Amino acid sequence: MENGSVNHEMETASTITIKGILSLLMQNLDENNCKRLIPLGMGDPTLYSCFHTTHVAGQAVVEALQSDKFNGYSPTVGLPQTRRAIAEYLSCDLPYKLSCDDVFITSGCTQAIDVALAMLARPGANVLIPRPGFPIYELCATFRRLEIRYYDLLPENGWEVDLDSVEALADQNTVGFVIINPGNPCGNVYSYQHLKKIAETAEKLKIPVIADEVYGHLVFGDNPFVPMGVFGSMVPVLTLGSLSKRWIVPGWRLGWFVINDPSYMFKNPKIIERIKKYFDILGGPATFIQVCIYGAGLFTN
Repeated sequence: MENGSVNHEMETASTITIKGILSLLMQNLDENNCKRLIPLGMGDPTLYSCFHTTHVAGQAVVEALQSDKFNGYSPTVGLPQTRRAIAEYLSCDLPYKLSCDDVFITSGCTQAIDVALAMLARPGANVLIPRPGFPIYELCATFRRLEIRYYDLLPENGWEVDLDSVEALADQNTVGFVIINPGNPCGNVYSYQHLKKIAETAEKLKIPVIADEVYGHLVFGDNPFVPMGVFGSMVPVLTLGSLSKRWIVPGWRLGWFVINDPSYMFKNPKIIERIKKYFDILGGPATFIQVCIYGAGLFTN
């Protein structure tokens, strides 16, 4: 009976993901209707002919393949030079320096989400997720048997986090606090002051922040993008990101899971060893993609 209940949860969660809903819609299309379809379900900029990645990046792929040097396995946590490049790139916006050991290469940001929740999951645990938010978090949490507790975003305040609801929802079994900034699907960009309040709340509750920043630096308007890692000395921040949106290459499937924790509140040898062992069973991005990203200099400001 218990297994049946779990399977039902999985099936329910799969139908509320973006891909699940899109699949249901596509199955019910009238094949005789010739009207043009406008896909609003996935953030894939390559679907539009006006968006292209840099020529340098494409050339780097060609050179990496033609060199015949990068057809083997990479380390499961990612190539050292790629990890180092991402650490240096992200450190440009932080008051401290990340090391390559803080960075783990993932197959896109979706895998980074799964890594974050898998590393925090334990029996009886719960995770705080924004509403509205990105459905993949619910799907991954369901697979990890994490209780999902939704906190509200406030539309009248530019979709800021309702910090009172966060404090009311959290308890001793809360293991993570997810924020998505820049926001998906709301398009909001949090100010430095609001992010500081989020960090103070997480510090008070003694829970790490999972910061989904896949749309980082793709912002317009008055609020500049501020990475949550700026407050890493106050509260541990697990930063998730990828190449897909900013560099218009979602099909390259290169993302990252980064530990921002200069005060070593979260990092310890046992946790790092557990993360490394988990990466041993994951399939990361192709080796030549990791090499060419480093070689093309996309991680330079």
